[in-house]
Amino acid sequence: MNSFVINHLHIVFSTKGRLPLIESKFEIAIYKYIVGIGRNMGISILKIGGMPDHLHILLMLPPTISLSKAMHRIKGSSSRWINEQFFDDSGFKWQGGYSAFSVSLSNLENVKHYIKRQKIHHQHYSFEEEHRGLLRRHNITE
Repeated sequence: MNSFVINHLHIVFSTKGRLPLIESKFEIAIYKYIVGIGRNMGISILKIGGMPDHLHILLMLPPTISLSKAMHRIKGSSSRWINEQFFDDSGFKWQGGYSAFSVSLSNLENVKHYIKRQKIHHQHYSFEEEHRGLLRRHNITE
């Protein structure tokens, strides 16, 4: 018997202490590296973007990989690589946690557009306001 699974997730996580460490001069390199981590794990990363203090990733998680394993690998590997490439003193770290929201097939394009427009969106809202709004929309209490 075959298993058929579509598991789209919108993942959000920030730098430790929400420090603005993701500089524009290397953010694209970080995004490409994270996409490569996903590809090596069999995870399709459909969209990635963010701000100097946080990232949004829209991905399709295969049924053979747990969310916690995926996040552990993405955050751990990217943190090591970012420190090797851009920080001499191991000064880059991701926060300990993350938020993950399921995304229906009918809402994929909206989430892609939302991630693409992060720089515009954050002219009006802080990360904290954005994150609280995402939690509220998904009925998650802090």
